[in-house]
Amino acid sequence: MAPFKPDPCLFLIFGATGDLARKKLFPAFYNLYIDNFLPASTRLVAVGRRPYNQDAFREQILLPSLKTFSRRADKLEQTFAGFAARCVYFQSDIYDPQGYARLKDLLRQLEEGRATGGNRVYYLAVAPVHFGRLVAGLREENILANSGWQRVIIEKPFGHDLESARRLNRLLDQVFAEEEIYRIDHYLGKEMIQNIMVIRFANAFFEPVWNNKYIDHVQISSVETVGVGERGGYYEKAGALRDMVQNHMLQLLAMIAMEPPSSLATGAIRDEKVKILRSLRSLNPEAVRRDAVRGQYGEGFIEGKPVVAYRQEKDVAADSATETFVALKIFIDNFRWAGVPFYIRTGKRLPVKSTEIILQFKALPEVLYFKEYGELQPNLLVIRVQPYEGVFVQLNAKRPGNNNYIVPIRLDFCQNCEAGVNSPEAYERLLYDAMRGDRTLFTGWEEVEQSWRFIDPIAKVWAAAAPLFPNYAAGQWGPEAAASLLLKDGRRWWNAPAAQQE
Repeated sequence: MAPFKPDPCLFLIFGATGDLARKKLFPAFYNLYIDNFLPASTRLVAVGRRPYNQDAFREQILLPSLKTFSRRADKLEQTFAGFAARCVYFQSDIYDPQGYARLKDLLRQLEEGRATGGNRVYYLAVAPVHFGRLVAGLREENILANSGWQRVIIEKPFGHDLESARRLNRLLDQVFAEEEIYRIDHYLGKEMIQNIMVIRFANAFFEPVWNNKYIDHVQISSVETVGVGERGGYYEKAGALRDMVQNHMLQLLAMIAMEPPSSLATGAIRDEKVKILRSLRSLNPEAVRRDAVRGQYGEGFIEGKPVVAYRQEKDVAADSATETFVALKIFIDNFRWAGVPFYIRTGKRLPVKSTEIILQFKALPEVLYFKEYGELQPNLLVIRVQPYEGVFVQLNAKRPGNNNYIVPIRLDFCQNCEAGVNSPEAYERLLYDAMRGDRTLFTGWEEVEQSWRFIDPIAKVWAAAAPLFPNYAAGQWGPEAAASLLLKDGRRWWNAPAAQQE
C-alpha cells in the first residue's frame, strides 16, 4: 500500500540551529522523506540566528544532524542531495522586526509555482520565553494570513504552573484557533504508547478485567541513567515534577485509565483523557507529605563509572533544592478505579533507562497451590515503552519435573529486539500527524489545565519546605522513601533489570 501523504505545505522551524532541531526535527523530516511520506512540493524552512548561507547550513548543520541522529543514515549517500534541495535556511533574529518582512517575502517566493495551497506549519523550537515576540511578529507582518490552513507546534514546558500556562494560552489564542495549536508531547509519539489503546480495546481478555475488581495496583515508571548534562539551567527552573510528571507521566496514566472512547476521533479520545485528569484525587498538604516523594541525586556510579552530584552539574546552584526524582501515590475517584493506587516514578541517574507500565492483578484465594508448591508470584501485564518496545504477561506454571513446584513464566513479545527492526522515532509520527491535521497524539488545552491543577498543590507544599538533598546516590533506585511508599502498603516496585538497557 502506498504511503498516505498529507497536503503539501511549507514547514517552518524556528530555532533551527538548536539541539532539538538537530537531534530530532531534521532527522524526523528526513526519515519521512526517505519513506516517501512527503509531497513533492513540501519544503522545510529552517529559521535561525546564525549567519549561514545555504551550502554552509547543509554541510555544517543538516548533514551532521542526519549522520548522527537519523535511523536512516545508511541512505544519505544516495538521498542527501535530493533532501537538501527541499530545505531552505533563513537567517534572522526573532527580535528583529525587519526579519519578519523578509521572511514573508521568502515564503511568498517559495509558494509561487508550487501547489502548497498556502498551507503552513510553524514549529516553535525555541524557549517559551520567546513565544510572545515570535507570535507577535508573525501576526504584525500578516505572515499568517494565507489561503490555506495554518498550524503551530509548541514544545513543552507549556507554562510553569496553571497561571503561566493560562497566560501562554491566551497569547496563542490571539493568533491561532485551538484546533490549530499542536502541543507536542514526544512520549505520545512512541510506538508502544500508541499501542496502549489497541492492547486494551482490541483484545477480549483485557477489557473485562481492566478495573478495580481484578487489578491490585498500577505502576508507571520512566527512569534514566543520565543526569541533567547541559540542561542544568533549564532543570533548575523545572525539576522532575514539572519536566516529567505534569506532562509525560500524567498522559500515560490517562491513557491507561481512560474509558473506551465513542470513536477514534481526536475529540472523543481527548474527552476521556480529560475525565481521568479531572478525577485525580487532589493531594492536600498532609497527603503530599504522606504520598509524594522527591529526591536529588548525589555522587555515585553509573555502569561502573563515577559521576558527579546534581549540585555539581553545570548551571546548577550549589545548594539547589530542585528535585531530580519524583514518586507519587495517586488515586482516581471514579467507578472503574476506586481504591486502586497508581504509583508513578521518574528520576535521573538511576540504574537503568526504562519506561514501563505495569498492571499487577489481585492475588487468588490462598487455597490451592500455595506454600507446598512454592510462593505464587502475582500476575502482571507489563507494557514496555523504551528502550525495548513490547508487552509481556507473567503467569504461574508448573516447573518441568516430577514435583509440582510452581514458577512464574512470561508470554513475551518484543517488537524491536530482533536485528533489522527499526521503529520510527516519536517525532516522525508527530510531524507526520501535524501535517495531516491529526491532533490525537497532541495535548489539548483542557488536558494541560487539569494536569496543572493536580501538580500545583504538590509544588506549593514542596516550595515551602527545604528538602534534605541529596538523598540518593547516582546508580541507586532513588531515595529510601520511594521504596517505603509501596512497602507500607505491602507492595514493592518492579524494577526493570539492567539487561533491558540499550
